[in-house]
Amino acid sequence: MPELPEIVAYLEAIDSRVTDATLEEVRIASFSLLKTYDPPIDRAHSRAVTGTSRLGKRIVLHLEGSLALVLHLMVAGRLHWHEDRPAIPRKYGLASFDFSTGSLLLTEAGTKRRASLHLVTDPDGIASLDPGGVEVAAATNAEFAAALTAERHTLKRALTDARFISGIGGAFADEIMHRAGLSPLAINTSLDESEIAALHRAAVDVLAEWVRIRRSDAGDGFPEKVTAFHPAMAVHGKYGEPCPVCGAPVQRIVYASRETNYCPGCQTGGRILADRSLSRLLKDDWPRTLDELEGES
Repeated sequence: MPELPEIVAYLEAIDSRVTDATLEEVRIASFSLLKTYDPPIDRAHSRAVTGTSRLGKRIVLHLEGSLALVLHLMVAGRLHWHEDRPAIPRKYGLASFDFSTGSLLLTEAGTKRRASLHLVTDPDGIASLDPGGVEVAAATNAEFAAALTAERHTLKRALTDARFISGIGGAFADEIMHRAGLSPLAINTSLDESEIAALHRAAVDVLAEWVRIRRSDAGDGFPEKVTAFHPAMAVHGKYGEPCPVCGAPVQRIVYASRETNYCPGCQTGGRILADRSLSRLLKDDWPRTLDELEGES
């Protein structure tokens, strides 16, 4: 799922191409995409784009006449810029936003259609779509702590709950927890003040670093290689590879088709966390510590 750094990179590229241009037409190939009917989508046609903004992981296009298009890419939605007006691909294409300066093509891999598009009034309709999470970089330590501990959950779930913390998904949660040296299965309400402060610093730093990386990757072009994985990541998607900090092999927890990556050396005191999808089968053979994983007694 594109998270805050990817959405920022998309937004900057979109803004430079469409602000002050005219949105001539929205062509929709998959009507499961459009979640609103009033106002109708053709109300957006032939309107000038007055600006762009981010709402959590959503992209907002502000249009003249107090309207806004709010796009959520969900897990597999991706955007592509074309100077001309391309045909929408039959298999993966969902929609095309045709501007006087070019076209923004929306695709979604896989068979499940989760991406969503709303046409709403600006600003009230936008506010109604806000999940409510705090912006990490703007939050004080106290605000971040309150958001993190609003409900009792594992740390991974607490960081990725958009109702409380904005812009973080599974990939950057893994990176943030690794930077802070905290286990993904730690209970959020059990963290002390220093651990929460360290987590907040890690979140601010990791997201800022990855905004810079995504900008650098895109350069003057449009971001086309937006994935949940990147060679520069420390642990996410790095199962079995050495941790760049301590050298321990990165581990994973797979549960309900979701994967969490962590370093046992940096985050769990050398302890291997049971993989719930496998531990029932492996029972006593499942390694409990880093030493057992490496074959040492």
